[in-house]
Amino acid sequence: MPPQRCHFGLKKGPTVGHGIGKASVTHTLIVILLEYSAWGLLTMPMIATLKETFPDEPFLMNGLVMGIKGTLSFLSAPLIGALSEIWGRKLLLLVTVTFSCLPIPLMFVHNWWFFVIASLSGVFGVTFSVVFAYITDVTTPEERSRSHGMLSATFAASLVVSPALGNILMSMYGINTVVFFATTIAVVDVLFVWLAVPESLPRKLRTRISWRQLDPFGSLRMMGSDKNIQMLCLIVFLLLLPAAGEYSCMLAYLKLRIGFDFEELSVLIAFIAILSIAMNLALGSLIRALGAKRVILVGLGMNMLQLLLYSFGTEKWIMWTAGLVAALGSMSFPALSAYACIYYDSQSQGVVQDMINAMSSLCNSLGPGVFGIIFYLADMDQDHPVAAPFLFGAICLLIAILVAIFMPLSQEPMGKKADFSEMPYVIEMLIEVPTSV
Repeated sequence: MPPQRCHFGLKKGPTVGHGIGKASVTHTLIVILLEYSAWGLLTMPMIATLKETFPDEPFLMNGLVMGIKGTLSFLSAPLIGALSEIWGRKLLLLVTVTFSCLPIPLMFVHNWWFFVIASLSGVFGVTFSVVFAYITDVTTPEERSRSHGMLSATFAASLVVSPALGNILMSMYGINTVVFFATTIAVVDVLFVWLAVPESLPRKLRTRISWRQLDPFGSLRMMGSDKNIQMLCLIVFLLLLPAAGEYSCMLAYLKLRIGFDFEELSVLIAFIAILSIAMNLALGSLIRALGAKRVILVGLGMNMLQLLLYSFGTEKWIMWTAGLVAALGSMSFPALSAYACIYYDSQSQGVVQDMINAMSSLCNSLGPGVFGIIFYLADMDQDHPVAAPFLFGAICLLIAILVAIFMPLSQEPMGKKADFSEMPYVIEMLIEVPTSV
């Protein structure tokens, strides 16, 4: 029996302009570039503001703010996706971009309000959810993987330049100047969506809301009794839980604990971003040469090593080494997605990828809070010989490696294997904009 549907009287959505040209992937690339460039400018000012606002427990509060935002995003993403099926992509893209950028000008007003709104903005600040749906509307299945790769590369490119530019502006003119430029870019982004982005989903293709669509845990419930899928999802969880926690606090940790200055952090971000892009561009060749399982094991090993370096290292050169290793390990998550594409038949791939994405969203909601709490319990805001959160992450990776050893080296799918060229490349950045707070 098909799931009961409820449309809440919302069969036709409001009209939000017509846009410029035909709906295309290029429109989404510009939206993401502007949004994450705006946040990238605030990378260094945010670290300074974090310490100023929460002088006693900066790591705990950072984890809680990002954890609340991630949890709200995880819970609301299915609703946003369902509403975009009713009202169209453009209106929901306008809403998500607006809420994602809303906290930026509040740095002019009061730091507390900035962090409060930043955490609550997760309710609607899920731009990527709508962007991926937009790309699905305007591409064929054969074009989709390349488009996702272009989107990830655009996100990565915003991290190469904007943090360094934000640091230069802050050192020359102060934090308020950086906030002004970031706010200007955010306003341009909102105006671009409103005036230039065309609707990608025709009215005749819009649907009603299904209660099943609104369940954020729906994909996770489909793991069933397939042991291989269960192992794959467990590995994703053990990889991405510490990764999400690490992303949320790494720059603040390097600044406040290790003593990096803002210029060094800017160079480190660009260094890791460029190397991560290079590693993911080489991913296809590595999988052809070694096989997906071996690439996964190597990537997991690299991630465990970099977390151990962060756990016990106290010198800057060790942190730079950890950054290099982290970039080399950035192939782990894309390799797991590749494994699902190569070793599962075309009928199963959609379900498996949905479960992987759901697990990723769950980790993004839990990871920052887990790391923040461990920082607090281990008294990491004071001098301490071992960085306990990173050691916890290394243990998670060790368990993931032990589970991955038992993954099948190859298997014959029930249907036709997916063409390797259609593998969805997802560039996993090792240093995420701290707020994307």
